[in-house]
Amino acid sequence: MFSHIMVGSNDIERSKRFYDAVLGVLGAGEPLRNEAPTGHIRLFYRHDGGTFCVSEPINGEAATCANGGTIGFKCKSPEQVKEFHDVAVAQGGTSIEEAPGLREGKLGALYLAYVRDPDGNKLCALHRPK
Repeated sequence: MFSHIMVGSNDIERSKRFYDAVLGVLGAGEPLRNEAPTGHIRLFYRHDGGTFCVSEPINGEAATCANGGTIGFKCKSPEQVKEFHDVAVAQGGTSIEEAPGLREGKLGALYLAYVRDPDGNKLCALHRPK
């Protein structure tokens, strides 16, 4: 359904350190670094058919996070969910909501962890047991 997801950053080098470590947990490698004609820098992380982008805002204004928005990352195991969370926090992210773990609900059992990146974007690590 999606071709890519892009978030803004107020400090592209800080974001690169954060996302290199966090997305590395999922197996993503170094991002493609691109300088747009406007001079702003964008990072394109490509992995498993998807693209996650981090960009300095093209309009030159401060990057802000989406109120009510969450970006979910698919994990292979409950352990990977926990590692995603722990690496994110170690890299300057903030743990939010409940501690990483199993949630039971109408959608079935899910292993979840929620963090905010250094710019405030809400991320979710998710594993759905079979």
